[in-house]
Amino acid sequence: MSKTVKIIIWLIVIVVVIAIGVSLSKKGGDTGTGPIKIGFVGPLTGDAAGIGENLRAAVEVARDEINTAGGVKGRQIEVIFEDGQCDPKAAVNAGNKLVSVDKVVAIVGGLCSSETLAITPIAEQAKIPLVSPASTNPKITEAGDYIFRFVPSDLFQGKFAAEYLLKTMKKDKVGILYCLSDWCTGIESVFKQNFVDGGGKIVAEEGYQQDSRDLRSQITKVKAANPDIVYFLGYSDASIVGLKQLQELGVKVPIFGGDAWDDVKIAEGAGKAANDAMFSVTAAKEYAQSFVDAMKAKNADKELNTYSGRGYDILKVFADIMGRVGVDSTKIKVELYKVKDYQGIADTYTLDEKGDLSSANYSIKKFQNGKIILVQ
Repeated sequence: MSKTVKIIIWLIVIVVVIAIGVSLSKKGGDTGTGPIKIGFVGPLTGDAAGIGENLRAAVEVARDEINTAGGVKGRQIEVIFEDGQCDPKAAVNAGNKLVSVDKVVAIVGGLCSSETLAITPIAEQAKIPLVSPASTNPKITEAGDYIFRFVPSDLFQGKFAAEYLLKTMKKDKVGILYCLSDWCTGIESVFKQNFVDGGGKIVAEEGYQQDSRDLRSQITKVKAANPDIVYFLGYSDASIVGLKQLQELGVKVPIFGGDAWDDVKIAEGAGKAANDAMFSVTAAKEYAQSFVDAMKAKNADKELNTYSGRGYDILKVFADIMGRVGVDSTKIKVELYKVKDYQGIADTYTLDEKGDLSSANYSIKKFQNGKIILVQ
């Protein structure tokens, strides 16, 4: 064999190896043996850690149930948990690790919209299906072909909140207090448009940094505008501070928040200052006792919220799909678009052509004496 022919053969071998590597990378690097790796991104530290840790526990419950039942075609599910901190930079680091190092075949997350919007380009480029259990910013709808969510867009929640304040609570002058994050700004924009279109008036509109722990300047301006209700959007730690300062500064009008308030940490942390503050949240089914007991075993039953079951449901859907079509990422994506009337423990899911839920229902809850109570 001539030297030239040997060189050509080696070049062909190198090209084939590279092609195989690229193919595996796009499919999450799964080799068909060993555990199936699923990624998770959510706030395990920081402002929304209470919700994030509870979501993690719910995903662990689903993982344990799947594995105890024999896994997926005999293979165990391994969930790799990464802390997105409800922060874009941390979420990018988490997403890159899951895709490039861990070679996951799918991702559950993020929780905060800022996490999800930060990692969607990573998942989309790698062709890794990503399903969020909690991110509601409307921009996620157009984030990519591999991006899905098991929670309604704020196009639903913002409209619902505006109509509830106007028609049910009979309030037409609102002061808005909102954090400068993707979730807050997304829902605030939709709420504002629908409130004004419905005949209401925005008398004040004050934003604050998500990590701020002093909202008195913004609250003073909102109070001076004499609203008949305050629409307060924020994550747990800032909301605790804000509710206390609203009381300290003598704001007597009703307070209404968004679904990020579905965290008992706020009720406990703000104490009496939180009493009677209401918020909208995606309606969820009553959890089965078996799920409550499983969460209790992980010391997570106290923080149960609408997102817990959605994270559980996502992992179960992933397992169901992989049991039918395998771990090829494109095949998983195609099957996600076919999800229709899936009966999960938190909701019934039908996804549209954009990977969004096709409909939404909401409940009203309130804080009362350190607890969260369902109003309607």
